[in-house]
Amino acid sequence: MIDIDMSSLQEIGEFGSQAWSEGCSGFGIKILESADLPSDLVWAFSEIYTSPPKRLLSETYDQTGYFFMVNKGVISGGTNITQECLSLPGFHAKMKWGYICNQSRTLYGFEGQRQRTEEEKTLRDEMEKYLGYSPELGGVDNPFWPKPIIAALSHGVEDGGGLHNIAAKMQSKSPEYDGMPVTEMGVPDFSKMLDEQKKAFIKLCSV
Repeated sequence: MIDIDMSSLQEIGEFGSQAWSEGCSGFGIKILESADLPSDLVWAFSEIYTSPPKRLLSETYDQTGYFFMVNKGVISGGTNITQECLSLPGFHAKMKWGYICNQSRTLYGFEGQRQRTEEEKTLRDEMEKYLGYSPELGGVDNPFWPKPIIAALSHGVEDGGGLHNIAAKMQSKSPEYDGMPVTEMGVPDFSKMLDEQKKAFIKLCSV
């Protein structure tokens, strides 16, 4: 199992940017390559961030996100998420960029992940109460996490390592969140926003 020198990681781009997505995919591939995975393992990871700021897109990068996968010993990845990847069992997230961007910079272990999930649910509930309907923010369908994959991607997580923390260390701050009230985990705190901030955040989430 590879040990990443976390102190060597630097911010390389905003959440969902091409540089950041390429970096995340690259580390995902490295981690899987270093792990002792079963030869018959078939598993894929993909994240697509919908409604991102236009500055993050280009002619050669028209969808924000990345993937990596293993298919019976063959490991691959990149930012052009393939149908083969999406057809495999694993973790496939499709979420509104504005809803998850800021908290993705927060470093945490397993307990922090649990807290983030709770705070994101609170955010969704508060948005629903304000709007009068449940906002479509995206989600994950039928996540599948084999034990060898969990072990590989979470290696060193309680000491600041693991894929999430690698991605967080490489993520630079996005200006949309300047002055926005957030929770301890960096989740936008809807209850503490001024009305204009609430409207701006809802627009950011393309609701």
